[in-house]
Amino acid sequence: MPEGERQAGRGLAAPRPEAHRGPAASGVAAALTLAEHRLLAALRRCGRRPGVAAAARGLSLGGEHGALWLAAGLTAAALDRPRRSGWLRSTALIAGAHLASMGVKRLVRRPRPAPDTYEPLVRTAGRHSFPSSHATSAAAAVVAFGALHPTAGRLAAPLAGAMCLSRLVVGVHYPSDIAAGVLLGATTAAAGSRLLPPAPANGGLPAPALVGAGRRFPAPATVAAGRRLPAAAGHLLAPVTRARGDVLS
Repeated sequence: MPEGERQAGRGLAAPRPEAHRGPAASGVAAALTLAEHRLLAALRRCGRRPGVAAAARGLSLGGEHGALWLAAGLTAAALDRPRRSGWLRSTALIAGAHLASMGVKRLVRRPRPAPDTYEPLVRTAGRHSFPSSHATSAAAAVVAFGALHPTAGRLAAPLAGAMCLSRLVVGVHYPSDIAAGVLLGATTAAAGSRLLPPAPANGGLPAPALVGAGRRFPAPATVAAGRRLPAAAGHLLAPVTRARGDVLS
């Protein structure tokens, strides 16, 4: 393993810039590389906590090959008959984004973070890390589901964010891999969203309601369920957020 990467993983120094770069470009590249390695090292340290490690492993497993998002789209297609074709198209967009990420990986061929430095918590399906296919499919799901059903997009967003961070916590991606995956997935899904039927005027599926005095009110159980998911995601990501603040401070 190159000594520069080993040192950067420990937060000591960035890998030496290439000689052919100009002084300004080399300095910026070195600073960005150092920041990326320090952020990855800090998030990987969060994985030393058993609860965080277990959650990160579960999210990584669920996002393998976009399985969680594909299952969600197919389940919605089975339950929501009026928008079945839209859910199936959304699912196809997610699968397409995932395949696109795999194609880019074969072109870029960036190695994953050095296992001797970051000690990965999970096995990976391939050796290349750029872009993150987990991040690609997660971002595509948020955009595709949100275009069809805004409420579904809002509910998927916290889970997608947690899944992206989990790939750093388990030590198998660099932050730039995640950023590139999010950009690729969101762009792919947005480009294909014209194939989806327009979202309903009320912004989503009709929620269970209480009827009284000629007025309709959201059922308390529905409101509570919508509030619990972001709170649970925030609890999971709390140690990761604190570690990121320590690195950037």
